[in-house]
Amino acid sequence: MIVSRKRVLELLNQATDDDKPSRLVDRFLSFLIVTNIIAVSLESVEAIGIAYAQAFLIFEYFSVVIFAIEYLARIWASAEPSSGPAQTETGRRLAYIFSFNGLVDLIAILPSILALVAGNVDLRWVRVVRLLRILKISNYSSALEDLASAIYEERRSFLAALYLFCIALFIASALMYVVERHAQPDQFSSIPEAMWWALITLTTVGYGDVSPITPLGKAVGALTALMGVCTVALLTGIIANAFASQVSRKKDILMAEVSHALQDGIISDDEYKKIEHLRRELNLPEEHVSAIVEIMYKDR
Repeated sequence: MIVSRKRVLELLNQATDDDKPSRLVDRFLSFLIVTNIIAVSLESVEAIGIAYAQAFLIFEYFSVVIFAIEYLARIWASAEPSSGPAQTETGRRLAYIFSFNGLVDLIAILPSILALVAGNVDLRWVRVVRLLRILKISNYSSALEDLASAIYEERRSFLAALYLFCIALFIASALMYVVERHAQPDQFSSIPEAMWWALITLTTVGYGDVSPITPLGKAVGALTALMGVCTVALLTGIIANAFASQVSRKKDILMAEVSHALQDGIISDDEYKKIEHLRRELNLPEEHVSAIVEIMYKDR
């Protein structure tokens, strides 16, 4: 049986609710990604890594083969007109190769291939890079894309809050250097050295490995902690609000499309397909469409 390029693209992209084969492919690849992360983590435990070295190696080869097939299939299928706005097949393929997801898919297989070709590669670095396979989950979830879009939309506010945080960081580091350098020359020998303490205190982590011992140092520490509460709250508040606004904006776009379809009082099959396509693009649950339609019918 010959599978068309369009069908391969459908199978590899995020599945629709009624496409069972595509959902199975998504679940299999997601499961493989998660088990890879678990395997890499367990392999770093020396006793486990030595005892099951052969099993880890076989599983790694199996994973690389699957991920390589997926990567090549995505390159081949990305030539489909529905995969992107580029006018030519080559343009659409290059758009995928150099996209975030395309680079992540390449990184998922490249370290192991390099380790196989060049035997003197530091396996610790290979293991760390292999952990980046978790980013392949972004092929099946828009969470990272939504977060990046949310921060970009609020970039002015975010940069302003980040600017205030940097000011607080430098002021706290400089003050602590001045008041503690004689009492603790090994911990606060310079302003850059004091930045570790300032960063940990501002973010309210408080490891406790470095702390002021002089009265003035303790006063600066208290002031730094208060500044941290304000600046970190600003940053987290901006991100949380932007993320919520992003989700709300998606719902508004879907509602506008449903409202347009209901202008004549009914939703035709073509209009419903268009709404479903938009819903999948926005990564909203199917229940949203039903709820919006029900509300709008009541309002008419």
